[in-house]
Amino acid sequence: MSLIDFSTLSALAATSASITQPCSCCTVPLDAWQRLPTSLELDRFEEVGTLVADAYDEPSFKEYHPHGTRDDSPDAPIAPRYYPANRSQVARCLNCGRYYLRYNEAGGYFTELRIRALRPELLVDAA
Repeated sequence: MSLIDFSTLSALAATSASITQPCSCCTVPLDAWQRLPTSLELDRFEEVGTLVADAYDEPSFKEYHPHGTRDDSPDAPIAPRYYPANRSQVARCLNCGRYYLRYNEAGGYFTELRIRALRPELLVDAA
């Protein structure tokens, strides 16, 4: 899977934001990171790339929240070099073409697929 750079990610986010047709992928608000809703069918998404810079290196758990947001905040920035975006794949809905970030949260005794809408106004190319 190919690494998606910031300019490509920005273009995908802009494309996603321009889609206005109703779709099952957006019946549940996905503005913040959350567990994959049961209403979403995984086979209706295709992975188009990754934000994982090196598949053999453990990505950082450092988060980027300069304005006091949290990862479950709808207005939290999407900073590709920071957790959890730095562990994400970019997926496209096959029905409407909207783009989402997905990653597998693993901790303790569980794993959980999480998803968030790719929103251009929240993208930050933070170093």
